[in-house]
Amino acid sequence: MSAPSDAHEWVSFDDPAEHRTWVVDVTFLESGWTCIFGCGCQGVLTGPAPELVQGCCSYGAHFTSEEDIDRVLAAAKTLTAAQWQFRSVGGRQNPVRRSKTGEATTRLVRGACVFLNRPGHEGGPGCALHLAALERGVPPLELKPDVCWQLPLRQEDSVDTDGRVTSTLAEWQRRHWGDGGQEFAWWCTEEPEAFTGREPVYLSMRDEITAMTGEAVYQLIAAYLAERVKSKRAVRLPHPALRRSS
Repeated sequence: MSAPSDAHEWVSFDDPAEHRTWVVDVTFLESGWTCIFGCGCQGVLTGPAPELVQGCCSYGAHFTSEEDIDRVLAAAKTLTAAQWQFRSVGGRQNPVRRSKTGEATTRLVRGACVFLNRPGHEGGPGCALHLAALERGVPPLELKPDVCWQLPLRQEDSVDTDGRVTSTLAEWQRRHWGDGGQEFAWWCTEEPEAFTGREPVYLSMRDEITAMTGEAVYQLIAAYLAERVKSKRAVRLPHPALRRSS
């Protein structure tokens, strides 16, 4: 019997240092997914809009904590006008806005995140924080909001009645955006065009995975996946986006 069209392989193991179990999406971490921002990304609006070069930045970033906010605000103060197209806007107004319920997001300017440089900017289109990190030779995760440097990885934690944490590390799917995700005309983890990377995700996103799981857990994941590549017994399940396109 063939695998369901949306099937993924998973592996679970205990954290060596914490009262925690990790459940890892092997199919996605072995895949060749890569960010194609500005190179075929259709964006997350209700219709394809590659010419806007907005990627997944159209609706702003949702912050995960006050620490997340503080890091981004501190980084914003260090950006130059060449790095950040809307630096003057960010200077006049706090680049972080809060809803009536207290939810914090990046401010929107001209239909997208205040940190998103648009086509025509001297530094080119893209995230100002990301650009600054590359110019400084530091990982973008040191400057960007958590959700931005993690995408399309997603960690979800649940706590059992005995206090044990189960952490799932997988791909971010459109359903994780709530009802709005169903309105996206395009989402990268569903499309074969985004699975053209030269390295598997567990290598290309090593910094991000390590920041989410810790070095010891990352090494366990990497060793397991590397052994699968070497083993003649392992039959790798292609990512659903590739199976649907074949």
